Amino acid sequence: MTWQDWAALGGGVGGVFTAMAAIVAAWQLWHMHKQGMTSFEDALVREYRELASTLPLPALLGEPISDELHREKLDEFYRYFDLCNSQVFLHDQGRISDETWAFWEQGIRTNLKRPAFARAWSEIAGRANGDFAELRRVCPPAPTTPPEVSA
Repeated sequence: MTWQDWAALGGGVGGVFTAMAAIVAAWQLWHMHKQGMTSFEDALVREYRELASTLPLPALLGEPISDELHREKLDEFYRYFDLCNSQVFLHDQGRISDETWAFWEQGIRTNLKRPAFARAWSEIAGRANGDFAELRRVCPPAPTTPPEVSA
């Protein structure tokens, strides 16, 4: 073999190694992106768990709550709806994976069917002047009847 043959062979081998390096680099980038998304989703799960710990247990169990407890916990319900709205937005922006979103969306829909959540969502959505557009799209609030004013 001549040195030109060896050079051609070396160039071919070098091309193969370059292609393999590019594949490994692409895989590493994909893996880092996936890992970053998972870490981000985990942070939102922690936020949800902290917030859920402030909500009344009967509400989480699907039981109605008293008017007094409803008024007392309305701020926490507001923060829950704000988190849900952010989750919808972040999924729309590609920051939340479809697999995670399917699970979260089911949880949001389930919670908003529970009496205390439905009541709070209806009240807050009625008073929020059009805020929570993303959450409204996923779970439209039930119409509210304005409170009666005594004469």
